[in-house]
Amino acid sequence: MPHAYGLDAAAAALATTAASLARETAARRAAEVDAEARFPEEAIRALAREGFHGLCVPAALGGKGQGPRAFAAVVEELAQGCASAAMVYVMHVSAAQAIASSATLRDRDDLLRAIAAGRHLTTLALSEKGSRSQFWAPVSKLEPDGDGGYVTSGYKSWVTSATYADSLVASAQKPGAASPLESTLYLARKGAPGLRVAGRFDGLGLRGNDSAPVAIEKMAIRAADLVTEPGGGPKTILEVILPWFALGTAAMANGICRAAVAATAAHLSATGFEHSGQGLRDLPTLRARLARMSVRTEQSRALLGYTLGEVESPSETTPLYVLQARLAAIEAAAEVTDLAMKACGGAAFSKQLPLERLFRDARAGWVMAPTVDHLEDFVGKALTGLPLF
Repeated sequence: MPHAYGLDAAAAALATTAASLARETAARRAAEVDAEARFPEEAIRALAREGFHGLCVPAALGGKGQGPRAFAAVVEELAQGCASAAMVYVMHVSAAQAIASSATLRDRDDLLRAIAAGRHLTTLALSEKGSRSQFWAPVSKLEPDGDGGYVTSGYKSWVTSATYADSLVASAQKPGAASPLESTLYLARKGAPGLRVAGRFDGLGLRGNDSAPVAIEKMAIRAADLVTEPGGGPKTILEVILPWFALGTAAMANGICRAAVAATAAHLSATGFEHSGQGLRDLPTLRARLARMSVRTEQSRALLGYTLGEVESPSETTPLYVLQARLAAIEAAAEVTDLAMKACGGAAFSKQLPLERLFRDARAGWVMAPTVDHLEDFVGKALTGLPLF
């Protein structure tokens, strides 16, 4: 059967490898990662070892040279094993694509080689305490240092891999900006003076993604560290970061759905009533819930598959489909995991099955910028011809 995301032979082989990695490494640690709210080090190391850190890095720089289709397939497989590991990976690839798009970052190619070799983990640091989930509007500012560089201070919230990432693609208003939309992206490197993790993550779901706040205190930014020209941040955010992040998180949500369908089907097939000899799968109400879960999952996967085609051959409707694919997947994950909890009852609520964890992981998408409210507003604007911002 053709893959929902339209994979060629090379991408299909990578998805198969990712599925094996998810089963043998990520899934085995997923419950522990969740319970202890710890970073999924084993899965991330395995991804690096197998070359997945450079999945979408050009082959000329040591990467696998793959595009969004392979990315979505790999993320979906990974999310079936451990959604926290998938979240870390989505942020890494999205930030790496921002780096790859840069015409100003002086050591761009060296960074991409290190990423492809599995020696460098990167992430995004866009959302700020002052502008909350409106990640496109930083309140921090770049101030000229008088020597061709800049100084900046700010408080970044929800930075995935905050403790473990080797670099952060961050944002700030350009000097003299008239509004927060006149932003600039820059690269902050681990250990830089003035950069520190300012808390820890103890969330409801995706508990292992190390999404901690980061404080930036009078940190020096060289001109060579700029990922965009001053004021060029919105273009890269809208044309690079947002599409890759939306596709990745949609695939992650679809992976959560697939894991919930598989766990529910297995439970209904293997469990029953000893006193009557009837199996859970013999109950029409439970079969109906499972059917709804499967249909909703495949609807979301089909929309993402179509959207990946739009991204490969862009048109004026491509941004709309990207937004819709993320929105549909987030809603599907919430609905599917809710049905799974109801179908499996006490076995799910008592954590005998992984469904309670999947239920919580699925809900992270609702508050992750762009939130569901943002997405619905953006889609409505796109449909009525209004600008997003």
